[in-house]
Amino acid sequence: MRPHVELIQEDDYIWHAAELVGGEGRASERRLSADEEDGSCSLRIAFHTDWGRGPGIHHADTEYYVLEGSMTYNGKRLGKGGYVYAPKGVPTEAITFSEGTRLLHYREYGDAGFDAVENTHAPRWQDAREDVIVMDSDAMTWDAVPNPGPMPGLFIKYLHVDPVTGFYTRLVHAQEGWTDHRLAHHPCYEEAYTVQGHMEYNFGTLDLGTYFFRPARVKHGHFTSMEGGATWLLRSDGELFNWYTQSEWVRWGGEAINWGPGDGRLRWSTSTHDMGAGSPGRSERDLADLRASVEYQREQGQIDEDYVQHGTGTDKSLIAIAKALDSARLQDGHGHDHEHGHGHAHAPVNADWGADPGSLEHPGDRTDDLAHVWGAGRSWKQGDPVPAPILSSRPVRSRSAGRWNGDGM
Repeated sequence: MRPHVELIQEDDYIWHAAELVGGEGRASERRLSADEEDGSCSLRIAFHTDWGRGPGIHHADTEYYVLEGSMTYNGKRLGKGGYVYAPKGVPTEAITFSEGTRLLHYREYGDAGFDAVENTHAPRWQDAREDVIVMDSDAMTWDAVPNPGPMPGLFIKYLHVDPVTGFYTRLVHAQEGWTDHRLAHHPCYEEAYTVQGHMEYNFGTLDLGTYFFRPARVKHGHFTSMEGGATWLLRSDGELFNWYTQSEWVRWGGEAINWGPGDGRLRWSTSTHDMGAGSPGRSERDLADLRASVEYQREQGQIDEDYVQHGTGTDKSLIAIAKALDSARLQDGHGHDHEHGHGHAHAPVNADWGADPGSLEHPGDRTDDLAHVWGAGRSWKQGDPVPAPILSSRPVRSRSAGRWNGDGM
């Protein structure tokens, strides 16, 4: 299971010698994210010299995407936007990269192993499926996304779709002004590297060279596309369904034992509602775009809630707590607090937090092989229960550009 990475600027990663088995030349890699259990990883590679290797078989489903420079596969030269998909266990032709090339490189469900072969007539692995894909994405036309969210302006280029698992790699472009005022979570993981433009969202600023890897069910959103729009290379390990949340809130707290002012115990609590206080928050441009997204939905006849920035409006967690306190005071009809001494006890009164998130999970989630990983993706179809989103503390975040704008929980 890969850790949640959101939001990182690739310049904050160190360089390693590139793990490109069996090739000749010199290259370095930045490890954007990695799964130490199955070998999957997402890398940004820089070639310091011309580099190449002959025909062979990859031990993982492998992808190459050229950001700058050139790649040559089986004699076909591909510049910026060039893409090659090499399935695990399938013989591939020779591949080379020119000096100075900048590359996104992905390995899924396997390590960096590579077995050289004489030619592509070598036998496939027994469980191998699919074929090599070679394309020039810059020569492709953009297609409108069928379900772009609350308003039009989202476009896509499909690079690879696994017909069995639904795993897919695509380029996505949000034109300037495309906005989504809701938070979404998905049944699959989602990762993206920004190749162009600027977008603001609840975890920070997406601009050139920023990257995230988000496990299944982690909620995210409040998107506003800025000048020139924004483009990403985006991957998911299954079909992506959008489940939306609005008017979100969280409250947490505890008792300090040996820290804080004074010598005694310190009780404390905070809420996502408090995060807007004293923080930069969203710009006036962002807020105007988010409100426009709500209005567009309403013009389409959709029922929608106003977008409310954290730190403004009503803190719903406080309302729930207040209702619980009222119930506790009134449950015996006296409307006041005291020790009765009648030899009976009242049932505990709980705040009404709504549905139990456990009741929203797919029954198999708690019993399958992935039960120990709450954020693992699961196959999902219409009619299945929709699991609640996960509250993530984002264990990896950029020092320089992973700016959290205050509504990221």
